[in-house]
Amino acid sequence: MLDNLGTLGKLIKPGARVGIKPNLTAGAWIDSIIPAPATEMYATHPVLVQALAELLIDAGAGKIMIIEGMYDNITYQRWGYEQAARTTGAELVDLCLPAPYADFTDFPVGPNNLIYENFRMNALLGEMDVFISVAKMKCHTTTGVTLSMKNLFGLPPLSLYRLSEEHTNRSALHGDAAYDTRVPRVIVDLLQARPIDLAIIDGISTVEAGAGPWNKGVAMVKPGVLVASHDPVAADAVSTAIMGFNPEASSQTVPFYFSDNHLALASEMGLGNNALSKIYIQGVQVQDLLYPFKPAQAL
Repeated sequence: MLDNLGTLGKLIKPGARVGIKPNLTAGAWIDSIIPAPATEMYATHPVLVQALAELLIDAGAGKIMIIEGMYDNITYQRWGYEQAARTTGAELVDLCLPAPYADFTDFPVGPNNLIYENFRMNALLGEMDVFISVAKMKCHTTTGVTLSMKNLFGLPPLSLYRLSEEHTNRSALHGDAAYDTRVPRVIVDLLQARPIDLAIIDGISTVEAGAGPWNKGVAMVKPGVLVASHDPVAADAVSTAIMGFNPEASSQTVPFYFSDNHLALASEMGLGNNALSKIYIQGVQVQDLLYPFKPAQAL
């Protein structure tokens, strides 16, 4: 897939510093009550990240960082990421901490900001030559789908983006209305603050009807697909189509029942393309990979 894109030769220069951002949402607290490993359900699988890291090393990468804003200090170990890091020589980074620096730094969104003017995040995000979002193919109760762009919600540190210490998520990023216009715009702001150089979607084994077992009706599904693009909006659009949804759907329609369509918003902002008719797809076509997902329902 990456050879067809010509990706590594274009992106990876000798000695390049590369950040890989999987989706390790919620942390390992729920492991004991789920029917299968989290990485077979709603979290990016470490084998995929390890294989990607090995290809990056072969392409000349000098340093690889596996990065996530962690909910706890055990997830990397329990979900196989310590093993993946040892095998490839990658560094595991918790973006909820400023280390190796004393404090977080500002990442400006730019003149087209919608909600935030800047985000305070780990300075390493600005030192990476290449940033890769490796997301899981899933639905979401607010945003309809959660793919490479929504994966960016794991970049800002929890301590700075929750409304109180009682909150276990980045509650300050979220809206509190029944119909959400804030979260889609925060996604677009994050994409402008830390652009994605390569988007990869893990649709091998995942879940439908929600982002994790905390959502009603979530069930395992096995589409058996991977999607990749230099354009994160296109990667998310093709993934959305494989899931049986229209990436150009208007707000308040499936799957974007409860928020504005962030794919369309990002496309309107000139950050990528969500129109399938304008996306060149190499390899197997959408109609041959179609695997209809049940959409997420309200919490």
